[in-house]
Amino acid sequence: MTVEDATGILDPARPDVSRPGGRDVPAFPVFDAPGTPEQVSDVSAVHREITYARAIGFRPLKLDIWLPRQASGPTPLVLWVHGGAFQLGDRRELPPTFAPNSVFRLLNEAGIACATADYRHSLEAPFPAQLHDLKAAVRYLREFAAELNIDPDRFGAWGESAGGHLVALLGLTGNHGDLEGGLGAQGHSSGVSAVVDFYGVSSLVDIPPMSMPEGLFPAALTAAVPPGMSLQPEYMLVGGSDDPELLAAASPVSYVDAGAAPFLLVHGDSDGLVPHSQTDLLAAALAEAGVEHEVVTIEGADHCFFGAEDRMADILDSAVRYFSRKLGTP
Repeated sequence: MTVEDATGILDPARPDVSRPGGRDVPAFPVFDAPGTPEQVSDVSAVHREITYARAIGFRPLKLDIWLPRQASGPTPLVLWVHGGAFQLGDRRELPPTFAPNSVFRLLNEAGIACATADYRHSLEAPFPAQLHDLKAAVRYLREFAAELNIDPDRFGAWGESAGGHLVALLGLTGNHGDLEGGLGAQGHSSGVSAVVDFYGVSSLVDIPPMSMPEGLFPAALTAAVPPGMSLQPEYMLVGGSDDPELLAAASPVSYVDAGAAPFLLVHGDSDGLVPHSQTDLLAAALAEAGVEHEVVTIEGADHCFFGAEDRMADILDSAVRYFSRKLGTP
């Protein structure tokens, strides 16, 4: 007979859940164990398609975990969070200016594990669902830290665009119990010890309307958007509203305090989607709170660092070196 234990795994030593009528059935697991990784190179072994949380009424939430094969002791881990204006993208996709799998591979080469997680998009659920999902991913990784040979006390988060916004929130809300959500593994911290934010939104109240080139969102992409709903990502994130209070509640600058993790903020000075002023706002708030932070401005770079493709290796390397300094390596 089986029932789900505290880890989310079915425990054969415990009784089943009884239905009316007396028939015993196993409780539904809220997440899955990592299983066996696939060795993809001399550098990396990957756990793919792990369900880190299930939620009634939604698709299972998945992550991949890239582990450095040469590591001997528990390694630091960085959670990568993809962009896509809270509307598109998935954990396996990097921006077109990044070499395929580069983020995951470079972290592994530095002796750092990397998890890359999906989260609910804005039409699936409004904020704070996206933050709840990523906090569940962090708790999951701590739940299985020993099995994965990762150090639960040395976690970082790295994201770009919408993912930059979300990792900033991870770095700022580790002590906000009201933002944990109830998904997935419980009993662990969702905090991180270092953040790298690539051109993320810091204040949804202050971001100018996005100028979307004609044809960027063809009708086949927007067919599921409710009639009359704005395509502005910040409004979609909070359920289609332009209420300043809702927008502020979804903004990283609203949560800055002295207990925040250290930040590396990297942004192009020619970003036409998320202006550099968004990084300036967060940097100013971090400075006022006395939080350690660095700002790197990429000259001539647009969103996703278009216009700086010849510097991408250095940009990514600077982020990996930042995590190596802040989290340490074996």
